[in-house]
Amino acid sequence: MPTEATPLSAAGTRRAPEVLTGSGAVLRSLEHLGITDVFGLPGGAIIPFYDELMASTAIRHVLVRHEQGAGHAAEGYAAASGRVGVAIATSGPGATNLVTAIADAYMDSVPFIAITGQVFSTLMGTDAFQEADIVGITMPITKHSFLVTKPEDIPSTLAAAYQIATTGRPGPVLVDITKDAQQNSALFVWPPRVDLPGYRPVTKAHGKQIAAAAQLIAESSKPVFYVGGGVIRSGASAELLRLAEATHVPVVTTLMARGAFPDSHPQHLGMPGMHGTVPAVLGLQESDLIVALGARFDDRVTGKIDEFAPDAKVVHVDIDPAEISKIRFADVPIVGDAKEVLTDLLAAWQDVPVADRASLDAWWERLGRLREQFPLGYAAPQDGLLAPQAVIRRIGELTGPEGVYVAGVGQHQMWSAQFIQYERPHAWLNSGGAGTMGYSVPAAMGAKVSQPDRVVWAIDGDGCFQMTNQELATCVINDIPIKVAIINNSSLGMVRQWQTLFYDGRHSFTDLETGHASRRVPDFVKLADAYGALGIRVEREDEIDDAIRLALATNDRPVVIDFVVSRDSMVWPMVPQGVSNSAIQHARDLAPSWDDEDADMTGRPA
Repeated sequence: MPTEATPLSAAGTRRAPEVLTGSGAVLRSLEHLGITDVFGLPGGAIIPFYDELMASTAIRHVLVRHEQGAGHAAEGYAAASGRVGVAIATSGPGATNLVTAIADAYMDSVPFIAITGQVFSTLMGTDAFQEADIVGITMPITKHSFLVTKPEDIPSTLAAAYQIATTGRPGPVLVDITKDAQQNSALFVWPPRVDLPGYRPVTKAHGKQIAAAAQLIAESSKPVFYVGGGVIRSGASAELLRLAEATHVPVVTTLMARGAFPDSHPQHLGMPGMHGTVPAVLGLQESDLIVALGARFDDRVTGKIDEFAPDAKVVHVDIDPAEISKIRFADVPIVGDAKEVLTDLLAAWQDVPVADRASLDAWWERLGRLREQFPLGYAAPQDGLLAPQAVIRRIGELTGPEGVYVAGVGQHQMWSAQFIQYERPHAWLNSGGAGTMGYSVPAAMGAKVSQPDRVVWAIDGDGCFQMTNQELATCVINDIPIKVAIINNSSLGMVRQWQTLFYDGRHSFTDLETGHASRRVPDFVKLADAYGALGIRVEREDEIDDAIRLALATNDRPVVIDFVVSRDSMVWPMVPQGVSNSAIQHARDLAPSWDDEDADMTGRPA
């Protein structure tokens, strides 16, 4: 935590603490904490702070059009930069509009501080106008929620919120400040004394556990590094690369970890899980050792947990001890920060005699056959419309690995995870745990604020886009030139895919009338124009590259491209929900035979 002390006077003596209003203390505390950008929307209970913020030259405030947009923007800002994101809202509905973003940040371990105004302390509990118990509401979805009723408590509370949000397993913290606490005055003392009884995140792992893990890796003939988002949050990508190359162990990166290990690296098998690559899914399933690094054995990765990787021992590394053995028993539990653990694990591995290390040759032969037989691909649509996978692949190819790609939730999210090559951390942002439709546009906005020199794409669905597209106004007015690619299949695509596969094609209430052969409500090109953005529609394959290049060349305003794609395109591979990962289908009615290493790798009906 930044600890800038009270400054010295010109004579070199320590200045006496200033008397500030609570609102002034909020602003000064944020400045001392190194906060330079915040996202918010004012209202009655937070007006005193906004009156102070107006005069600030150190903090940029981005006025959003909906508080949920502020929350997701703060998430995108944090996820793209590694710094804490800050969102501000008023009491009652302003605060409750932040709840979805707070829950999203909690699921995905995003460092995020939500500051909300609250009614006067004397009115609390009376059902006052715009009163809501936001501390109680958010308690299950934050690392901690604070209520501040005295101005003298503001500096220490915000310092504590920053420390909690950014240390250990990162996550959201709520600070709810009553209006009288903002208006009244008190001495401002910095740095404040922060006392967090019981909060002592362990970052350095026990040496015996590290040695045990190194020994298991050495003994294993079919190991896999199962890499989760914790590696990105820890900033441990370089350490992971060094360990992987030293051990020659295959690597899979989850939806939250895309970019933690380069896609182009020969040891990378791809993304595991429901829509993962066949080598990644079956690599985990057939392994004899899983080294889980900042991952939590999510149901979308494991499939039916009782049948997941039945022959594998588990080394589980996580900074949050509550995650270890929560879903899958860990033979070697390691509590610690991934960056430090990976450094120690490499040193321990190097101490293992070469003669004691098992050969991985047969394992790599098996994985190589899976790669050859089941490469990632897609079938061209039969209706003559654009293939969404091709559109997304070209966005990635023309933009390159230095871009930032922010997805909504659904089919386009999975295609974006699959068909864009991620070579660095913080290049891929999405709502992984909560699956929040509407995340993409405001999160991309926040990412662009934190990374102004990078190209930032919001890759969204026509359904997701309609949930938060009002933030285009924010982007236009605040000169935040994001690029928006709407993968417009005129439907709630992932729900429609499940209806096709599991509900006999009964497409119940999933048509949105936005795309081909529909009424186009709304017309996304006209909508973009109304907001002052550049609107483009693409309906033919030969228009794809020109539209993307125009978007890349346009930096004076946001760009919205309406890619009209086939509604019949599906996300493959796929493991149906609730079954073993061994039931993975590479394409519809095509699944690999995997039961033994000598099996014929031809496709068979699922």
